[in-house]
Amino acid sequence: MTSAVGKTDELSKYAGNWTLDPAKTTVGFRTRVIGILPVKGTARALSGEAQISADGDTKGTLVIDAGSFDTKNKKRDEHLRSADFFDAIAYPTILFTVDDVRPIGPGCLDVHGLLTVRGRSQRVDLKADLSGGDSSVTVATEFEIDRSLFGLTWAKLGASLKNRVSIHAHFDRV
Repeated sequence: MTSAVGKTDELSKYAGNWTLDPAKTTVGFRTRVIGILPVKGTARALSGEAQISADGDTKGTLVIDAGSFDTKNKKRDEHLRSADFFDAIAYPTILFTVDDVRPIGPGCLDVHGLLTVRGRSQRVDLKADLSGGDSSVTVATEFEIDRSLFGLTWAKLGASLKNRVSIHAHFDRV
């Protein structure tokens, strides 16, 4: 099944192997705590790759070092690495595995994959923007995720279990 835009037409021009450029990529999150400004963080250690076939089939991975989140507060960052949250020693990576991408319009994609956090996996369907050209592309998305689906239920001061995640993933052709 292909979208109205045509999977082959829209994605085949990107056929080949791609690697994530971590220096140009950002993965961030923010959550609300009642009575306090939003808490924001950014992952500092990332890797990834993508393969696009001539017929537009797309596969890829985004790997985040679970201990690399930086909120600009050392005590909070240590807490995020603890068993209350990411349990970075037992589960050192957060993995998003893309198994299907469908164009839905010029520069717009439906991205489907599996997000694994703390050993728990959930299907995730995202809308993303695609920009770039022959040698580099950026895929950008923002979505809400319920962290309790991954066993991250610790909350203080009315912190929301629903977090906003933003990803600007920059890939270079290999």
